[in-house]
Amino acid sequence: MYVGRIVAVGRTPAGKNAVMYRVSSRSFPNRRTVRTPRALAVVPREGHEGDLAKNPYIAYNCLRLAGDPSTGRGQVVAVATNGSQTDPIAEKIASGMGIRDAMVQSLVVLDYEKDDFNTPRIAVAVARGADEGWAGIVRHDGLHVRSFPLEAGKAFYLATYEVADPREDQVSDFEAESAEDAALWVVSGGAFARLEKPVCSAAAVETADGFAVAGYTVPAEG
Repeated sequence: MYVGRIVAVGRTPAGKNAVMYRVSSRSFPNRRTVRTPRALAVVPREGHEGDLAKNPYIAYNCLRLAGDPSTGRGQVVAVATNGSQTDPIAEKIASGMGIRDAMVQSLVVLDYEKDDFNTPRIAVAVARGADEGWAGIVRHDGLHVRSFPLEAGKAFYLATYEVADPREDQVSDFEAESAEDAALWVVSGGAFARLEKPVCSAAAVETADGFAVAGYTVPAEG
């Protein structure tokens, strides 16, 4: 089944909170995940930079950490999304706003993507040490943001198509431990293994003082 972009929030079997993001694409498969000074970003693969002229929505920060435990500024929160909403959500949280309100405000202001498919904007976030994770979506026909109680070894997910609503029955087994494991899991583990056209991914997994992050790019065919 093809569901487009995917976000997930969950807890590892060892009790570490996590968020994950995956690009699945039929139209623009030539993308990769890269690390930037403050985020993980989705960008075109080398030689495919011209794709940005066809669709400006295909490159963006997909994962950021909000808050700085060394200064006490904001919560330590991992945020993952499918677009430019990543930055305002993380920045509002870092300034002291709660996750729910930061997600609602950012999704409402940016709205769904004005492309040929009216692609929804999706987002997940979780604070280090929290017992709940958050997921949200803005579509052409509405907005839905809600929390989920976290359970070890489980991850709640939603996507831009087909499973485009945050629901408790959209849950996958989640057996990863590290950020690297989680970035691979959202591509080929649990319920995600049956979802088609994976391109690249990003993940953050809780550590003693924040979150570790990692990206994964599916090897190009041929």
